[in-house]
Amino acid sequence: MSIRPVVRTIRGMATSDGAGVKLTRVIGSPQLMELDPFLMLDEFGTDRPEDYIAGFPDHPHRGFETVTYMLDGRMRHRDNHGNSGLLVPGSVQWMSAGRGLVHSEMPEQEHGRMRGFQLWINLPARLKMSEPRYQEFGPEQIPEVDVGPGVRVKVIAGEVAGVCGPIEQAATDPVYLDLLLDQGASFTQPLPEGHSAFLYVYEGALVAGGEGSTTPVSSQQLAVFGRGDTVVVAATAPGTRAILVAGRPLREPVARYGPFVMNTREEIMQAVEDLRAGRF
Repeated sequence: MSIRPVVRTIRGMATSDGAGVKLTRVIGSPQLMELDPFLMLDEFGTDRPEDYIAGFPDHPHRGFETVTYMLDGRMRHRDNHGNSGLLVPGSVQWMSAGRGLVHSEMPEQEHGRMRGFQLWINLPARLKMSEPRYQEFGPEQIPEVDVGPGVRVKVIAGEVAGVCGPIEQAATDPVYLDLLLDQGASFTQPLPEGHSAFLYVYEGALVAGGEGSTTPVSSQQLAVFGRGDTVVVAATAPGTRAILVAGRPLREPVARYGPFVMNTREEIMQAVEDLRAGRF
C-alpha cells in the first residue's frame, strides 16, 4: 500500500453563473484551473432564494460531461432533445453532452435551502462528438455502505467494500464518493495509481495522507492528492462530510471557450458555428 500525500490545498472563489446563481468555484478558478480530467467543480449552497431562484436558463454544452449531485433542494432539468428530469435531495445526474445540446437547470422551489455540487469532466477526443447521454439516479438508487465505526459512504461511482456505484464511464473510470465520518473515525480507500484524485470537505474537518505526513483539510477546502494507490483520511471534527473524486487523466490538448471543451481552436470555432446554425 502506497498512501497518497496531499500535494496542495486550495479554497474556492466566490462567483456567480447562470442568471446570477451564487456559488463557490473550486476547480476552474485561478488557484486550480483544471486537474485532468476534471475541468470545474462548483459548490452551491444557500438558504437565500434570491441567490438561486433565477437558476440556469437555456445554455449549450459540447465536448464534456457534467455531474450534478444534489444535497438539498429540487432542480428541474430540460434540454432541446426532449429530455427532462427532476433532481431531488440525494440524487445524481451524470450528463454526457457529447456533440452538443442546449439545456436549462431551474429550481423547483421558491424558498428553503438549495445545496449541491456540479463537476465538469472532460471527454476524450473520440467521444466529443458522440450522442448526448444521461445517467440519472434518485437517492434510493445510490448505495450507502458502513465501512467501519463512525464511517458511512455513499457510492456514486467506483467501488467501496465490494459495493459498486450506479455510474459507469469507461473513458475516465471515475470514482465519486460522499463520506460521512464521526470525529476520530478514519477511512481508507484504494484508488487506481494513475488516477488524478481530490477531496473536498464541505462540513467539519479532517486530516489526509500517510503516517507522519498528514495534512489538515478544513471545511470548504480542497485537497489534491499526489501519487500512490490508497487514500487515508481521519475526521478531526464531528459530522465531517467530504466528497472524494478520482478519474483517469486523458492527457490530450484542451481548447476551452465557455461551455465548449474541445481539442483544437478550429473545433471550438465549429462549435460556435453549429450552435448559431441550430445544429445542437
